Amino acid sequence: MGIFNAILGNASEVDLNNVSKEFEPILIDGENIEMAFKMVKDMFIFTNKRLILVEKQLVGSKVDYLSIPYSNVIKFSKESAGILDLDAELKIWIKDEAAPIVKQFGKGGNNINDVYKILSTHILK
Repeated sequence: MGIFNAILGNASEVDLNNVSKEFEPILIDGENIEMAFKMVKDMFIFTNKRLILVEKQLVGSKVDYLSIPYSNVIKFSKESAGILDLDAELKIWIKDEAAPIVKQFGKGGNNINDVYKILSTHILK
C-alpha cells in the first residue's frame, strides 16, 4: 500500500495470501476470500459468502469484525470521474441502516471496478 494512499485513507488492494492466513480462523467451511482492501489499519474483505469489515483501533489492540451477508446489501454505488477512474468512492447500503458504508479508493488502480463486479456478482444473483 502506498504511503500517500494510507495518509489520505484511500483503499489499496492487499495480497490474498497474507489475508487468508489472518482470517482463516473466522471463515466457515467452503468460504474463500476473493478480494481484500486496507485503509491505514482498517480492512474490508470480500468472500464468496459475505463482506467482512474490520476496524482496528489506532491506539490499543481492539478489533471489530462486522460480517454482512450479501443478501443484506440493498444497493451500492460508485462515484468517479468515469469508467477509468483515478479517485473513486464506494457506497454500500445495508438493510435497516439509514446511512451507507462509504469507502474511498485512491489513484493507482482499477480496484473500484473490481469491487463493483464482486458486489454485482453476489448481489444480483
